[in-house]
Amino acid sequence: MDIRPDCPAIEVHNLTASYNRKPVLWDVDFALPQGKLVGIVGPNGSGKTTLLRNMMGLMKPDSGYVNLFGKSLDEVREKVSYVPQRETVDWDFPASVMDVVEMGRYRKGNLFKRLSKQDKILCTEALEKVGLLDLAKRQISQLSGGQQQRVFLARSLAQQADLYLMDEPFVGVDAATEESILALLTQMKSEGKTVVIVHHDLQTAYEYFDWIVLLNTRLVASGEKEKVFTPQLLQEAYGGRLTVLSRIGDLMAKQDFPLREKEFKEAKGTGDGKTY
Repeated sequence: MDIRPDCPAIEVHNLTASYNRKPVLWDVDFALPQGKLVGIVGPNGSGKTTLLRNMMGLMKPDSGYVNLFGKSLDEVREKVSYVPQRETVDWDFPASVMDVVEMGRYRKGNLFKRLSKQDKILCTEALEKVGLLDLAKRQISQLSGGQQQRVFLARSLAQQADLYLMDEPFVGVDAATEESILALLTQMKSEGKTVVIVHHDLQTAYEYFDWIVLLNTRLVASGEKEKVFTPQLLQEAYGGRLTVLSRIGDLMAKQDFPLREKEFKEAKGTGDGKTY
């Protein structure tokens, strides 16, 4: 299926979703252009993971819908890749690093077919890109948290999708690895891919992402980062949860803040995936 270049990569229309009758997302409405590196940011419990789960059809909304490239998920599933939170995966499953990456090459209807030579090449290249080719035969349970996260990223790359949805891919990853992965994602964007990341660090979000979706149950803002990262909108999203919020906003407006400075970071948590 050909994708029209003028079609939004994602369209979320009047989406409301809840857990146990408690609203987590309320009447969220926005569209994302293709070929962008998009950050979904907001305080813990703001609905970031819930939004991604609705995009992937992993939960049913109370109302509204999500279209991907102007189609339903079932129509474009092979063009969409999903990287869940590492903590939601059973890492004791008996599989090697290469086994996991090769899962990205299986499609509906070919689950029991042998992978082709080209499939194997794509999987090898994906592992090279994340720096784990030398661990291809290692059991995934033997890897560190950061290495496991990179294996899932390699599986996603092997899929050769057009849209990548990633839920907190940098949790448990050191700063150097995070920077190398962000460089890889930036390269993917330059190739026309759309990458959407649930992220908690405002500084790296501003540094690397083009487009920001700012959530706090409701949509606070969606747009180019310069238009979203303002003191007023950040205050609306975070309230008093970020003690130096106004200072962050001022620095972002001036675009001269130091990256990854500890006193500017949002208090870390497990994300909103398990809050509700």
